[in-house]
Amino acid sequence: MQNARILSLATAVPPHVISQSDAASFATSAFGGRFAEFDQVAGVFMTSGIRRRRAVRPIDWYMQPLGWPERSAAYVEGACALFIDAARQALGKAGLKASEIDTVVTVSSTGITTPSLDARVAGEMGFKAGVERVPVFGLGCAGGVSGLSIAARLAQSRPGANVLLVAVETCTLSFRSDQLTKANVVATALFGDGAAALVLRADDNGVAEIESTAQYTWPDTLDIMGWSVDAEGLGVIFDRSIPPFAEEHFGPAARAMLERSGLSLTDVDRYVCHPGGAKVVTALERALSLPQGLLADERAVLEEYGNMSAPTVFFVLERALASGLPRRTLMTAMGPGFSAATATLLAA
Repeated sequence: MQNARILSLATAVPPHVISQSDAASFATSAFGGRFAEFDQVAGVFMTSGIRRRRAVRPIDWYMQPLGWPERSAAYVEGACALFIDAARQALGKAGLKASEIDTVVTVSSTGITTPSLDARVAGEMGFKAGVERVPVFGLGCAGGVSGLSIAARLAQSRPGANVLLVAVETCTLSFRSDQLTKANVVATALFGDGAAALVLRADDNGVAEIESTAQYTWPDTLDIMGWSVDAEGLGVIFDRSIPPFAEEHFGPAARAMLERSGLSLTDVDRYVCHPGGAKVVTALERALSLPQGLLADERAVLEEYGNMSAPTVFFVLERALASGLPRRTLMTAMGPGFSAATATLLAA
């Protein structure tokens, strides 16, 4: 059976730019006088590796009292706009019309809407009535690589079918001035909004071949990362420090995932990792025994866009494709579960 290939990749961001200095000022106003531990964690705005990020709403909007109705409306509007932007770019690069797409896989964990995003944009995009819709929720930061795995298997199972993968997240809508926790302050320092879209097909064309995919979930780790569902909206959960966990546990997990396909870390020529934060990137370099500073594209994406959750790894892949992929590239991401996902790509 022929492996799926990436025909095109495109990224999109919303119009509003939030500098890290403005985000720090926002956090000081929101938490400084009410949260006794704020000063202990406020340094994250300087150490996160982020210079600015994009948001679906201007920064003043987040200073208002917000609940589910306001956040949900912003999610639907912002995520649909990002979906359409990224998808149209990817289709254009692939030389396809939306009506030629057979399956749409939509990855998003930062809002809830029924009908799902793919249905909401179907008319404006021009998807055919018979398009297969696969909305995926709950994978968080691992959603980009896990979504690629799902889309690749669907393309592989139907040779010649065009599969559109869209990862879209509006992480900034989780900013919560009512939640006085260290995790909430860290989220305010890290999160940005964005989207990525890829077109896949199992044939001889494309910019990269998806050789293998795998996932790994560590037992008894549900508390590391996730959302709480509150009256005011989604609230971030970071109950354990992720960088030390990644440094200790990610290497063995990556080796185990590669071994399923008869590969090892010595077979990897390049890495494309989800940059959750500056300390996470450093932890990944240590876990994979890489020279410090090797993950330069990851740091550059983090600096420019922040942590956009699922789409972020595709912003890194976009840079890697522009510079030319070596023979084999390993994509990695970690997310709620607590889990990891990998995909190996072969240069076309």
